Amino acid sequence: MSDAPILQLKNITKTYPGVIANENVSFSIARGEIHALLGENGAGKSTLVKMIYGVVKPDGGEMLFNGEPYAPAKPFEARAKGVGMVFQHFSLFEALSVRDNIALGLSAAEAKKGDLKKRIVEVSTTYGLKVDPDRLVGTLSVGERQRVEIVRCLLTEPKLLIMDEPTSVLTPQEVKVLFETLRRLASEGVSILYISHKLDEIRTLCSRATVLRGGKVVGSCDPRQETARGLAEMMIGQTLSTPTRETGEPGEIRLKVQELFMESDEQFGVDLENITFAVRAGEILGIAGVAGNGQTELMEALIGERRSRHARHIQIDGIDIGHEGPRQRRARGMCFAPEERLGHAAVPGMSLWENAILCSGPGADFARGGFVRHRAATRYADKVVADLNVKTASVRSAARSLSGGNLQKFIMGREILQQPKVLIASQPTWGVDAGAAAAIHRVLLDLAKSGAAVLIISQDLDELFTISTRISVIAGGYLFPSQPTEELTVEKLGLAMGGRVKEIASAKEATHV
Repeated sequence: MSDAPILQLKNITKTYPGVIANENVSFSIARGEIHALLGENGAGKSTLVKMIYGVVKPDGGEMLFNGEPYAPAKPFEARAKGVGMVFQHFSLFEALSVRDNIALGLSAAEAKKGDLKKRIVEVSTTYGLKVDPDRLVGTLSVGERQRVEIVRCLLTEPKLLIMDEPTSVLTPQEVKVLFETLRRLASEGVSILYISHKLDEIRTLCSRATVLRGGKVVGSCDPRQETARGLAEMMIGQTLSTPTRETGEPGEIRLKVQELFMESDEQFGVDLENITFAVRAGEILGIAGVAGNGQTELMEALIGERRSRHARHIQIDGIDIGHEGPRQRRARGMCFAPEERLGHAAVPGMSLWENAILCSGPGADFARGGFVRHRAATRYADKVVADLNVKTASVRSAARSLSGGNLQKFIMGREILQQPKVLIASQPTWGVDAGAAAAIHRVLLDLAKSGAAVLIISQDLDELFTISTRISVIAGGYLFPSQPTEELTVEKLGLAMGGRVKEIASAKEATHV
């Protein structure tokens, strides 16, 4: 094996109007190396890997692959050279089989290399990524879907594999299997560029890390020799302040859900089965679970996007609201932040100040006589940006212009600053860096301390252990009884998250929380 790097970046630069996404970025990736790319939100990681994969063209600098000039204009040119990428968001069609989905992602030449079904079985068996080529993707768990994406990449025999937040939807047990696969690939000479905000994973898996801040390389290190806190502080350039959860006696029940059954509207959705729980003032109830186990359906029911059969199924402060819609629930003091940022939590083409007032409650004084009070609206949006340290040129910027992490901070700040009685948030720190996550956790803890009832749906177990008073698990549309956070372990939650639906159903455990 040659000692020359598989990929070299020399002074890579990319600018957008008013923003320098990457400035003179230089580093290299060795053959067979698992190399981490670290940085806070807006540091330039996504732009950089898009240039490597041929999605975006750099404005300046040079890339070398296998020692030769490398400038892919499209992803298929990158794949032809030996670069594969597994994106954070899967690109699979639920109504098609695993084999058909994989075939769609291969070039004509790749698809003709032999019996595709046989090759899928061989690759998945070799690397411990068991998948059934004939299964419909819509019937697969999220962890199984990720295996399909990885197998599709491996069938192209990549020399460099880029992975963007690959463990965000996996149980701890599935993460372990994934890491074993990646280590095996590295031992066979495949280089891996690994992006994740989970710094303990970086320390466990990666042998080298390049750190970006403000679009520039600010350092490199062996993450195995650093602490997670040290890596976070290297990313953000300042001391990391970690919030702590205070214990105290909870108050009265603010949010109550009882005997909620709801069939999913989606062909491959999950039906909710007898969901029952309560959240008191001052509490943060965390709901863990692998994506696709009823979280979306539960969120829709709680925030009023889908009405329950009986009004009594959902209550706020003892008032039945099951038949009410989102605006009526906001009027009663409920705020919410759904998982999908663009198109659901925010309107992509609207400015930040417009998005701020779209979700304001009846107490907000942003309009009089049918006219928007522009100054009041922009002041409020400015406060959200300042309090959550949102990186944006202006509150007049469109929501779609922000990085995913910065838009997430804005959405969470917009809801929390309304001081709701009940806050429901799905994946509140999804895609945000350690510093931003700490800031969001701090305001959530402060909100609960002020007397609000907070419900967090999250796949990030570290997050739930940091801020939750109690934690429950949703699997197959059933909700397990919650337990105090102090009585739980990551391993115990991971086993429950990966539980078999039939066993849960037969046990009839999910009746009370």
